[in-house]
Amino acid sequence: MRNFLPKFTKRQWLTLIIIGLADFCNAICVSLQAPFFPQEAEKKGCTATEYGLVFGVFELIVFFVSPLYGQYLNSIGPKVLFNGGIFTTGTSAIVFGLLDKVQGHSLFITLAFLIRIIEALGNAAFLTASFAIIAKEFPDNVSVTFASLETFFGLGLIVGPMVGGFLYQLGGFFLPFITLGLLLFLTAAITLFVLPKHNQTLQHGQSSASILSLLKTPGILVCSMSIMGASASIGFLGATLEPHLRQFDLSPVLLGIVFIINGGFYAVTAPIWGCMVDKFLHPKLSALIGSTLIATAFCLIGPVSFLPIETTLGLVITGLVMHGFGIAAVLVASFADALRIAIRCGFSNGIGTYGLVSGLWTSTFAFGAFFGPSVSGFLYDSIGFRKAVLFIITLQAVVGIIVLITIFFERKPQPYKELSVTEPLLRVHDSFYSDKTKFGSNNLNGSTMSIDQQHTCPMTNVMVCSGLNHKNCQSWSSRCEQNGFLSRNGPYYGSCGEGIPQRVPCSMERETIA
Repeated sequence: MRNFLPKFTKRQWLTLIIIGLADFCNAICVSLQAPFFPQEAEKKGCTATEYGLVFGVFELIVFFVSPLYGQYLNSIGPKVLFNGGIFTTGTSAIVFGLLDKVQGHSLFITLAFLIRIIEALGNAAFLTASFAIIAKEFPDNVSVTFASLETFFGLGLIVGPMVGGFLYQLGGFFLPFITLGLLLFLTAAITLFVLPKHNQTLQHGQSSASILSLLKTPGILVCSMSIMGASASIGFLGATLEPHLRQFDLSPVLLGIVFIINGGFYAVTAPIWGCMVDKFLHPKLSALIGSTLIATAFCLIGPVSFLPIETTLGLVITGLVMHGFGIAAVLVASFADALRIAIRCGFSNGIGTYGLVSGLWTSTFAFGAFFGPSVSGFLYDSIGFRKAVLFIITLQAVVGIIVLITIFFERKPQPYKELSVTEPLLRVHDSFYSDKTKFGSNNLNGSTMSIDQQHTCPMTNVMVCSGLNHKNCQSWSSRCEQNGFLSRNGPYYGSCGEGIPQRVPCSMERETIA
């Protein structure tokens, strides 16, 4: 069990805790108005369609702006984007709490839309930056740390409505928003001093990388489809589960408990899926298992119309438990998988690529969260819940088949081969330095050798590593990375890191001298 858990440094633990705390507070701030905003909006003359769109526009804005944040993350800086997002969300929450002072239907709903849009801008910035920082700080444990963040965020979404309802009863409309807004400000102030700063350095690899170039990679496109399918299933239940449960005549307390079942199991099991993906489980296999669980869950929650069984509360609860397991398996694996595929396909192994993948994940999830409830409401009114669940079942079946096909046809990377210290120097790949320029590596005496000299040089691996200085080591790493050999997931990984050669540089791993 001890070997199963990741070993983090103090800096990593501190980073994970502070981002997790910010995630938790941010999720509470985003979700706390659900129990009482509709009735406050109705007092101002708003219809269900109008205040429903106030909630829905949030995900729509996140969908559009997250790719932009990911695109320019390296220019803005992840820490600046992170703290800017928290401050924006906190300020929006406090201002939103003043809406009950606004008189008139038109002005109220207009300001509600405007504030909610600004809050979405801050939330998208915060999430995109936090995922990128995690990928940067935990390169060997991306899945489990990402899952930990999702646990904090999921718990915040669960606690948010309960905290909001309690504070609303205690002090009215303004108290929940001013309390959580100030808590976010405090969290942002802590992150200013605690969160590590990442230098925006020039990254080698694909310099013109964008979200579209990511989506042109089939494996990443499949990851995006999995994310969208999982978030659509969450949105589907968010819009239609309560009407479906009315037949059981549950008390408000029991109804609230049922609503947090899938989110609770998601929060609890996400780190477990993350550990398995980091240690031994293929991420696409995890996504396939998740899609199967989600489809099975919706067969039970209905139950689906082609099953000749009656709807019972026990079946619904069982389905919600499976749904929590399923969305955890899909969402945790898809982020890590997309990041690994991007680096393997030549995108730079740096904060720029992490930002792109983070923006893509946030945007795709938001699209599913917007698309799911939009379709589910229409289907529920048209054909009823038991037939409407066929939409999610079919969607998960299609995604699962595509993932399965991808697993069969995915090209597996060549295994890394360790070199012994007595093994002779490996020959430089001809196409790697076809310009015949100076190689720029110093031998033990400090002299520079050309590429032709290195083809026949009898140096051993120990001599090479001990003779490298920091500057030349960086040069070697950069050239390897630029040519696609140097990546954490590639077969020729050998980054020198902080100037200390971890392995023999990849240019020496190509082929031995006969």
